[in-house]
Amino acid sequence: MKRFLSGPVLAVAAMAFAWPASAQQKPDSIKPAPVRLFSADWPTFPVDRVVAIVGDQSVVFSDVLEVINQRRAQGLTVPTDSLEFLAMARQVLNDLIDEEVLVQKAKELKVEVGDADLVQPVEGQFKEVHDRFKTEAEFRDVLKKEGIGTPEEFRKQLTEQYRRRAMQQRAIEKLRQDGKVLPAVVTEQQISDAFEKNKSTFPRRPATVTFRQVIVAPRASDAERARAKAKADSLLEELKKGADFEQVAKRSSMDQASKETGGDLGWFRRGQMVPEFERTAFAMVPGQLSVPIETVFGFHIIRVDRVKPAEVKARHILIRPKIDSTNTLQAQALADSVYTLWKGGASFDTLVAKFHDPREEKVIPTPFDRSQLPPAYAKAFEGKQQGDFVAPFPIEDARNGVRKFVVAQVTSSAEGGEYTVADLRNRIRDQLQEEFSMRRLLDTLRKGYYVAIKL
Repeated sequence: MKRFLSGPVLAVAAMAFAWPASAQQKPDSIKPAPVRLFSADWPTFPVDRVVAIVGDQSVVFSDVLEVINQRRAQGLTVPTDSLEFLAMARQVLNDLIDEEVLVQKAKELKVEVGDADLVQPVEGQFKEVHDRFKTEAEFRDVLKKEGIGTPEEFRKQLTEQYRRRAMQQRAIEKLRQDGKVLPAVVTEQQISDAFEKNKSTFPRRPATVTFRQVIVAPRASDAERARAKAKADSLLEELKKGADFEQVAKRSSMDQASKETGGDLGWFRRGQMVPEFERTAFAMVPGQLSVPIETVFGFHIIRVDRVKPAEVKARHILIRPKIDSTNTLQAQALADSVYTLWKGGASFDTLVAKFHDPREEKVIPTPFDRSQLPPAYAKAFEGKQQGDFVAPFPIEDARNGVRKFVVAQVTSSAEGGEYTVADLRNRIRDQLQEEFSMRRLLDTLRKGYYVAIKL
């Protein structure tokens, strides 16, 4: 049985320790690689030797070797010392037993995974492996040497591997829903031990920043707004005379995100749209056309297609007034004024209510890696510390084709450095609780099946 996707069931269930992303090794990201099953440096055992029996299924030594090779391809150092190698093999074998116990439990729970659920991950994995080879002939040759056979047989094996993984995950979900996964107690000592064990794998903590901002967008002149309103009015008259809404939207709407689908916005709940649009849409009945409604985006003609108690499915046609260079200069000058007012003690909430573009976030409360800031932000925030104001700087609104101006204040700033246990305590506690709970569950499940270890 090929087990390229095998991984510790505890990790499958609980995922990886919630370390910084670059330090994680999540089982779901494991990439199978056609590798040699054996190493000349390892102890020699018959590969067909049965090393464990789980219920009515057997695990042979080649299964263990395949998992070790797969993990080695992910960077695991495999010992050449016989005793150390056997200790590793026993750990891998226990992982495989956990896996098989969960699969058998899934069958007992009548968990089913259809082929349709597996097409996307299987084809993605197949392509990832296939693309490692320069030619189709090389790919087929390696498959043959590994005893896999043809590409189609490889695809079938991947399908079954992903099916097993999905069955394990769904079994755990079902058991969790049934209250079989009980919470575990984690001590401070266990948290400290886990931190010390894993800290060598951590990258350096990035320098981070949180901030709040007022983003000033240019507004069209009254004359341009009047032209856009007149255009929207003319389209409304066309629709009233029987024109097809979807065709008019495809021809005339300025919302690039919905234009090609005839203005379709899909289903949305309250709070997902700007207030003016939302108030109108939720007051309409299916098939009704709205008069042109003005929002920060422009003028909308709305048609509601379907309604539910808390949702509306609608289409719209958007006509935007033209923004010219004069409007952009006016926005820049207004941003300068906001900067002066804010530094002078004006309330942030007042400035937001009066000047902020509602399409943009006003507060970034979660520490943001400075190196991952958009270039305009990174440059403007350089050297800024907690409490510092950031003078207006431009950003491009590619969707609307305009330039906006950001005025910001840094609310916190942390230098990069080594992670401490305090930085990660909550993440470690949550992860250990999940792992301990899963270990207890798996130990309980094992008691319900015949398990014999022969290694």
